[in-house]
Amino acid sequence: MTIATSIDTLPAKPRSRLTKQHYIGFFGCWLGWVMDGVDSFIFALVFVPSMRELLPASGFEASAANIAFAGSMMFALFLIGWGMAFIWGPLGDKWGRARTLALTIVVYSVFTGAAAFAQDVYQLAAFRFFAGIGVGGEWALAGTFIAEIWPEDRRAKAGGYLQTGYYVGFFIASALNFTVGAHFGWRAMFLCGLAPVVVALAVRLMIKEPAKWEVKEVEAKKGSPLREIFNSQFRQRTLVLTVLLMCSIIGLWAGAVYAPTALTQLATKAGYTGTAIPQLVSYSSMLFSFMTIVGCLTLPFFAEWLGRRKATALFFVGMLVSILVAFGYLFYQDNALVPFIVAMAFVGYFGGNFAVYSIWIPEQYPTTIRATAFAWAISFGRFIGAGVNLLLGWTISQTGTLGTPVAATAFAFAIGLAILPWAMETKGKGLPE
Repeated sequence: MTIATSIDTLPAKPRSRLTKQHYIGFFGCWLGWVMDGVDSFIFALVFVPSMRELLPASGFEASAANIAFAGSMMFALFLIGWGMAFIWGPLGDKWGRARTLALTIVVYSVFTGAAAFAQDVYQLAAFRFFAGIGVGGEWALAGTFIAEIWPEDRRAKAGGYLQTGYYVGFFIASALNFTVGAHFGWRAMFLCGLAPVVVALAVRLMIKEPAKWEVKEVEAKKGSPLREIFNSQFRQRTLVLTVLLMCSIIGLWAGAVYAPTALTQLATKAGYTGTAIPQLVSYSSMLFSFMTIVGCLTLPFFAEWLGRRKATALFFVGMLVSILVAFGYLFYQDNALVPFIVAMAFVGYFGGNFAVYSIWIPEQYPTTIRATAFAWAISFGRFIGAGVNLLLGWTISQTGTLGTPVAATAFAFAIGLAILPWAMETKGKGLPE
């Protein structure tokens, strides 16, 4: 009784103190994610005007069907490029997190800026493909870096905070579309994508390699990290995480990518004209981004309270329902513009499910293969996502509607819910050495 009482009355252990290096490292990675989000969302906002100009220059009619198909091809190629990001993981494990991270930012910045000078759809497609390679690598390296430098008792929240940067980027891209895009056109939007080069230089100068990686540096340079994540010890968790990320990618990308087009159609139907349409789309995209940021900030709370699996399940159910309601029902209703925007705000909130991976993936692998595992898990699903985007583009062009095809992607989250029981629960466990 006495012992139990004395233990119960012990003061709570104070949280670890964050140093200047913690803040600098986080801010550098977060800025990289912000620019990641800007790059990813720019094309979703400008693909209609860019296709209207580049399709005729490439020998194709700029019909609604051709624009939808060409846009889907561009999204698919971007996702394929993102899928190639698995090459960055082994480089990050062997060369270091910081220098590889800076290189990924340079790659996607340069090719995003180059898209402003595209003369036909083929050039634009090539630039988007190479930009995708850089974007995917930045996510894996930044997530691994933050997991390794922040104190254990603050690491989960840091993962959620980091993910907000991507959607702050969506917000900034929407603001750029409202100002730069609405007045100077789509090429100026891509030129804005050159800004992250400055961030890359700052990242390289400001942040140091994690102590965990430096200790394991020699060991990391031996063997094949890509082979290790599929050995008997890690195979199941690698495959499960890959499928879960595939589900997240298919659902959120379809909803986020086609939302501006759906809003444009609904706004036109509601009587909006001229610059009022891109401005409305921008406002709605800002709301979507804000709600996703809220989702990213609150998900770590659910992950610590319910565990990683149950938190993921909660957000998957939210995504499934909100996408079905937005695209499967509201899109086809009269006077549905405002209800559709509200439904997309919920899609945005539950789209914060991506934050769980920055917490969960690093907890399942040792330092020597952590970046490789992260990069692989977020990469493979992009190839499937690319295939789904191609299928969506074909279906939309054949049916003449985007609501039902996009709504069908919600069922990816049903697959994810079925897979979750095989996922490894890591709540309360430290980062493996």
